[in-house]
Amino acid sequence: MSAVAEVLPTVNRDPRCSELPTCPVCADSMVAAEASAYVSDHMISYLWTCDNCGYGFVTKHAVKQRFTCN
Repeated sequence: MSAVAEVLPTVNRDPRCSELPTCPVCADSMVAAEASAYVSDHMISYLWTCDNCGYGFVTKHAVKQRFTCN
């Protein structure tokens, strides 16, 4: 099954504390991303593909920088 991926213009500060996405085409709920990748040191993108209709989209999430004390 092939899917066309579209980058959605959303940036979430903390993906663990947010609701999981739903498919923008058929409104089916998504449980886990198909893939993830570091875009930069502070950004991760997730590829979501709907099991119901096959629509694919990408979300991007900002990663908080952790500071260490010396």
